[in-house]
Amino acid sequence: MEGIDLHTHSNISDGTLSPEQLVLAAVEKNIHTLALTDHDTMDGLILAEKAAEKQQIKIISGVEISSQWSRPATKKSYGVHIVALNMKNPEPLQRILIEQKKVRAARSKQICDLLIPLIHEDIYADVIAKVDGEADRVTRTHIAKTLVEKGYVSRPQQAFDKYIKEGKKAYVKFEGLGLAETIDVIHQSGGFAVLAHPTKYDLSATNIRYLIEIFAQHGGDAVELPPAIEPASTRQMIDRKIAEHELKVSVGSDFHGDHMPWIRLGNIPRLKEGQIGIWESFNH
Repeated sequence: MEGIDLHTHSNISDGTLSPEQLVLAAVEKNIHTLALTDHDTMDGLILAEKAAEKQQIKIISGVEISSQWSRPATKKSYGVHIVALNMKNPEPLQRILIEQKKVRAARSKQICDLLIPLIHEDIYADVIAKVDGEADRVTRTHIAKTLVEKGYVSRPQQAFDKYIKEGKKAYVKFEGLGLAETIDVIHQSGGFAVLAHPTKYDLSATNIRYLIEIFAQHGGDAVELPPAIEPASTRQMIDRKIAEHELKVSVGSDFHGDHMPWIRLGNIPRLKEGQIGIWESFNH
């Protein structure tokens, strides 16, 4: 299992390395199987594949899709990220990603507009400059970085906590695909649907368990294992739900780059006995 990282980001979304730099960094880390999973875009894939041509590394097609789900009892909608891996026929997914990009572009402008009365400045032009003028690449991380550079906060997390996370005045929900639709289009594209970082959505343990349950009911393929820094009890809960619903597992660092130095490329959790890696299905 060592040498696999199936959740990484480049500067095509909110990472700091170019796809080419990411591939070379992975080679230095002795990673032999790498998935580039930028947010709602596969635009970096060709660049990554080209960089890997003369290296001993296999590039897995990937994308991290912004999706949403809800509990029937409460009707409240929650955001969730689904990683699509190893698409054999990406056209259906690419069509959906065009729409996701439009949502992302509109959302970034909305957030910046909501920030104006809070900071008395329009930072939209500065945010767009970070993504070479391509508004559909903007994530909240780009907005947070801009707020740091402008001196409104001292670090990106403070920008989230003060302005742009859920419940704050400049928060705008990403109205992405529903969970069932996301899984369906991934399967239409010949890929595998992975529930990304299930413990990072600020959900109660009850809701995490329910999320995994409905993910499995809708045909999801694998759950990404929590990082080793999570409490043992959290990992045990995830392991139990994976076994209960006979899901495979995925491993990924969620590497973004130098602005998140605590997340290291290739630093992935270990599988427990009986767990089957989704990568074993890639060539079937």
